[in-house]
Amino acid sequence: MLQSLPVPRQPSPSADCQDARAVCEQIYDWTGLNWLAEGSYFLLVKPLRILLIVLLAVLARFLLHRLISRITRSAATPGPGIAILRPLRSRIAGSLTPAPGVSERRRARTEALGSILRSISSAVIFTITVMMVLAELGVNLAPILAGAGIAGLAIGFGAQNLVRDFLSGLFMLFEDQYGVGDVVDIGEVVGTVEAVGLRITTVRDAQGVVWYIRNGEIVRLGNKSQGWALVMVDVPVGFTSVEEAAEVLRGAAAALAGDEQWSDDIIEAPEVLGVEQITVDGAVLRTTVKTHSEAQWRVARELRRRLTEALHAAGIADRISAGRVYVRPTADNGTNGTGENGQPGPM
Repeated sequence: MLQSLPVPRQPSPSADCQDARAVCEQIYDWTGLNWLAEGSYFLLVKPLRILLIVLLAVLARFLLHRLISRITRSAATPGPGIAILRPLRSRIAGSLTPAPGVSERRRARTEALGSILRSISSAVIFTITVMMVLAELGVNLAPILAGAGIAGLAIGFGAQNLVRDFLSGLFMLFEDQYGVGDVVDIGEVVGTVEAVGLRITTVRDAQGVVWYIRNGEIVRLGNKSQGWALVMVDVPVGFTSVEEAAEVLRGAAAALAGDEQWSDDIIEAPEVLGVEQITVDGAVLRTTVKTHSEAQWRVARELRRRLTEALHAAGIADRISAGRVYVRPTADNGTNGTGENGQPGPM
């Protein structure tokens, strides 16, 4: 009788090879080496998995960065774009046409937001990738996650002001509350913004003092450089005819609006509202004009100059001066208005 040849026994994969049994058996069929088949899980499967994780992380980072760049680039160009990334002034109903410098500010702001978003996305992807690679290497992630949670909690309590400053700065950039070059009112500080960061805002006041203000400490903020501004000039006209003085002021304001040098800065025609208050010196008339925010100060100065010259040319200023009576004590024998006994002399 013919004796049957012994059939080679397939290796029984170890516990480590159970996840890739087909690979281990295929390696054994190719090489006939049991040790190589048993070690193929660590020599081939594990490195390939880690390489695949790294490649997917690089691809995800590339696609996410490209998406962020496209979104920020779209938001920086003129047009509707994305509402949350558009400047606040362009999202206000009935807002004005942006000034020439607004587009540059919008571009700088979107680039800053894009840089922040790219950094955050890279950090998140890198953290997830490291955790997945450690899991593939058999590292127990539970103690690491627990320790990271405790450390994050401790840092959150210890540096809560720092976290608040960064979050406030991030929302400030998203909402476009202010930017470099804006004149702002932040509590006790009124000045021009010189630098904007995620933690600190730098403001220089009218005296040249530089203030460093933490973003988390800004409770209220008034921006004098967004949209439009209303210039109000109060002019005392004494006890002269109010109608005559109002007509003179109205003509001077209309001449300012019609001047080609100033017409681009003025949005609406100036108005003389009438008597704003009455003092011991007479009536005070108020004149208003609506201007672009960045032109409000120079328009206000020019308006004051023209109103003053108009009142002087019409003779109203002379009548105001003539109507004022100043009572002064008379000098008696060099005693500067006092009598012989130190009493006030006669008026």
